[in-house]
Formats: sequence, C-alpha cells, structure tokens
Amino acid sequence: MTHHLEREEGRIAYDDTGGDGPLVIAAPGMGDVRGVYRHLTPALTNAGIRVVTMDLRGLGESSVEWPDYSDSAVASDYLALIDHLDSGPATLIGNSKSCASAVIAATTAPDKVKAIAVIGPFVRVVPMKWWQKAAFAAMLAPPWGRAAWVSYYRKNLYPGPTPPDLDAYSKALSENLGERGRMAAFRKLAGDNHAESGQRLAKVTQPALVVMGTADPDFPDAEAEAREVAGILGAELVFVPDSGHYPQADSPDVVAPAIIDLVAGSSA
Repeated sequence: MTHHLEREEGRIAYDDTGGDGPLVIAAPGMGDVRGVYRHLTPALTNAGIRVVTMDLRGLGESSVEWPDYSDSAVASDYLALIDHLDSGPATLIGNSKSCASAVIAATTAPDKVKAIAVIGPFVRVVPMKWWQKAAFAAMLAPPWGRAAWVSYYRKNLYPGPTPPDLDAYSKALSENLGERGRMAAFRKLAGDNHAESGQRLAKVTQPALVVMGTADPDFPDAEAEAREVAGILGAELVFVPDSGHYPQADSPDVVAPAIIDLVAGSSA
C-alpha cells in the first residue's frame, strides 16, 4: 500500500511494512523506484525489522515538480519521513545517488539516524572525462532518453546475477518514466556531483556499512572506490561477487545478513 509524506514543495511516496521493530528507511538511486528493494525487504522483515521504502522526488509515485532535486534536498526527505513516522531514529539505506543523501542526513541530524548502509555508493566526486559526461547527458536527452536509460539499466547495470523478474520490473520502470515530467526530474536528480556528501564523509559518527558489487560498471574501479569510502567512514565492507549496481536486487541473500547485523549492532 502506498503512503504519502506531504511536504511543502510536494509529496514523497513510500511503503511501510509496519510493526514495532527497529526502523529502516531505504531510498533508490536516480532513474529507479522503491521497488528495487522488493527482494531485500522480506528478509529484513523476517528478521523483525520495520522496513520503509521511499521514492525519490519526481520518480515512482512521488510528485513530479520540485524546486530542488539535490542530494541535500533528498536528505531532508529522509529526515522528514523519520519525523513523520515518529518511531525514533532510523537506519538509512541508500543506493547510488541516495547514498550521498544518507550521509548528509546522518551528519545533519545524528540524533535521528542510528546507522547508514550505502550500496553502490556515489558519495563523493567521481572524476569523469568530459566525453563521459556528454555521453551520459546525451543518453538521457529527449526523445530517446527513457528507452536508452531502461536499456542501459537492464543490460549494463546487472552484468552478473539478475533478479528473476527483471524484465517485468524494467517494463514497469519504463512505464513510470514515461509519465509526464518523470524524465525531466530524472535529469535534474542526475545533476548533483556529490561534493557536499564527500565533504561530510569523515564526519559520520554512526555505524556504517558499504556494499559494492564487484562488477559495478558505474565506477572506474568499484572495489577501490568501496575500500576508500569504507576507510573514511570506518565502515564494514561487503563485496558482492559478480554483482552490478543493484546487489540488493540481484543478491539479497548476501546483502540482507549484512544489513541485519548493522541494525542489530546499532540497536544494542
């Protein structure tokens, strides 16, 4: 069942498994929806965890038009949802872009965030050549942006194991991105270079977990990036063999135990 968090500028869609267990709030990456956690959520709820998955601004079932799509704006959505749920501090899970927002939220309101888990994390400036930036912008440009992104998502970001329902999920994602304003919001979400979260990484005091697929194509050297980020955060590090950018979807059997341990440790 979809719920909505009403904010002054728009509304954020979320699901809530309910219960009185420790609270986890998970957000997807740009160009994706909260359903990316569909295979991870059951394992967490079976461990007694209350799981809330939220859509980013402009995507999924969240409203489309927002004045700000930055990492810090999404961080404010994390924190507003914690306040709205009124169940105490939460463990935040981020994937890709939303990892930067989890870092910003954790350092903005440390009393509200018990721990963070960052999956395939973009949490600092990752150097890109000019032609790489141009190619990415061109891929998302109208009128072919939606088809190009979904094809890239399906064929490139799952280079190893794939969820059994990936074709159906990709089709639904394409339909969502075809709604009015969704691709424009996606392009705006893609505009942040994560410099702010990079400056805050060393200021995170909560327990942290870094999860990286060893075959994640979004980084020049995924394993090196994960080690460096984990070192700055003082985080536990889990590599998911052969996984791409979404190990929570393609390898939940590896990711779930690590998150359960993180939640248990931060709740002790």
